[in-house]
Order: sequence, then C-alpha cells, then structure tokens
Amino acid sequence: MSVRWGLIGASTIARQFMINAIRAQEGGEISAVMSSSPERAKTYAAEHNIPFAVSTLDDLLGADIDAVYISTTNELHLEQALAAIKAGKHVLCEKPLALTSTDARTIVAAAKAAGVVLGTNHHLRNAGAHRALRDAISAGRIGKPIAARVFHAVYLPENLQGWRITKPEAGGGVVLDITVHDADTLRFVLGDDPIEISAFTQSAGMAGSGLEDGAMCIWRFRSGVIAQSHEGFTTKFADTGFEVHGSEGSLIAKNVMTQKPVGSVLLRTAKGEEELSFDREDLYVRSLRQFHAAISGKGQPSATGEDGVWSLASAEAALQSEKSGKAVAIDPKLGSVK
Repeated sequence: MSVRWGLIGASTIARQFMINAIRAQEGGEISAVMSSSPERAKTYAAEHNIPFAVSTLDDLLGADIDAVYISTTNELHLEQALAAIKAGKHVLCEKPLALTSTDARTIVAAAKAAGVVLGTNHHLRNAGAHRALRDAISAGRIGKPIAARVFHAVYLPENLQGWRITKPEAGGGVVLDITVHDADTLRFVLGDDPIEISAFTQSAGMAGSGLEDGAMCIWRFRSGVIAQSHEGFTTKFADTGFEVHGSEGSLIAKNVMTQKPVGSVLLRTAKGEEELSFDREDLYVRSLRQFHAAISGKGQPSATGEDGVWSLASAEAALQSEKSGKAVAIDPKLGSVK
C-alpha cells in the first residue's frame, strides 16, 4: 500500500525522526513539505529530496497526498488539522493536539465524521521499554500497582528553545511540552486513567513571558494508584526514568523518557532482581507502521486522537491547579473542571 505524505511544518523533529520513519515503511513516501517561509520550504525540500515545496496550507492539501504530519507550533494545530480532515487526508499530529481539550475534541469529532485516521504523536508509547513495563504490570509481575514516579526533567537544547520558552500564545511552557507526554505515558504503562492532579510550576531561569520551565505534579488514578512526575527544561545533569511500585514488586526503568530506543528496565521482587529485555526498534518507525496499518483498516494508531484529548485535558488540569492552588479533576469529556 502506498501512502504519500505531506509535511505541515519544516521542523527539526521531522528532520531528525519522521522523514526516515515514513520512508522506512513499505510504500511510504513524502510528496510535499509546507513552511510559511517559501525559502525555508525550498531549502528543506532540497535537503531531504522532497519533490514539492509550498508555503500555504491550500497548496499542500491540493498536492497528491494521502496523509499529513503536523509539527508546527501548537496554536496552529487546530486550524491545520481541521483543514486536512476536510480535504480527506489522514492526520498524524504532534502533541498537544490543540491549545485546549475542547478544540482537541473538535478535531477528533471531525476525523470520525470524515472517516479519516487521526493519531497523536506520543512517541513514548512506541518504546520497547515502556511496553515492557506495561506488559509486566498487566501480567501481574509486581502484584497490585500502588504508586509510580516519572523523572522527565531535561535540558532543552538551544536550537529547540525559541517559542517554547517565549510565546504563551503559541502554547509554550513545559506543561504543554512535557507534562502531556508524562500523562500519556502514565496512562499507557498503568493501563489506567488519571482523575485528579495537583501541580506546582516554576520559572527557573530559562523561560520568560510568564511561562513555566519546570513542573512537579501529583496524580490520582481511577484504580487508586498515585503518581508523581517532574518535568523540566533546565536540569542539565538529570537522568530520566520511570518507576512503578506494586504490592509484590517494583519496576525501575532508567533513561527511558527519550526519543531513542535506549535505557533499561529492572524488575525487583522477593526472588531478586531481573533485567527485562525489550526490543530496540526506532520509536517513530513503529509509530508509522501502526499508522499505515490503521489507514489500511488494521487496528488503530499507537496513540489515537482520544489519547491526545486525555493528555491535553491532564495538562490543562495541571495548569489550572497551579493557578488555583488546589487539586483539579481531569475529565476528557468536559475538559478539566475544578
């Protein structure tokens, strides 16, 4: 099956990961790229051997494509996704799907009505490490899950800082950039939904314009599991990790909150310690394989539009909690409510 892609956004993430992932699929090809800067579009297309470079959404959607990958700044996702869906294109969109969960639900409803595939590019679901954690929990290897911890504070590279730390109107800040990922990864690994969150944020010297560059959150899940997460842009020397502690054991994963198929997962029980093996496939290659399968009617994307609504509603609730100083309920159907 041939799937011709159009890139909405001549982005770093497309350059580093998505172009190769699309081309790794049987029948996967990139037909066009759009940037609001015609010069950037032409240069990007030439660098990556993409046949068609355009600077308007209409021109991209009028090209001979089947699907779009959206990796523009967050405030543009809603308009671009809805236009692509209206044009009958399948949509894989970077997180967050939009600036509000209400808008994200609008995208999900439009895709469903149009009969096109919608995916949220939550890459960590495709990591072998996270699937090993999920499998061990669902197999009962740690007994009943009790608590989890996520360490996802990193140092945002200079080439990625830009709008993420200067533009509230573009959806900048660490919560919409990283807390959304942690919400999705906790949901995926635990097989459980968050129902309440309490959050503190900080500006530790990188972000301006009233944006946050660090956050710590406490989560409550439907099953009674509680979790804590730390997200940041300013910690140059921190490791990342994911721990789940249960009644009969603990899972300790190190260096796994990353775009690369690296890290380790340790299972610790009364029997001792066991290093779990997992596949090291490229996360984005796996994501694209599932997306292509969904286009052909087999299964669904690794992270659906509904998953994107959940993660955005969780991030919204975190920002509301920070402002109100109170725990905030998470309801993806209603948006976050106090």
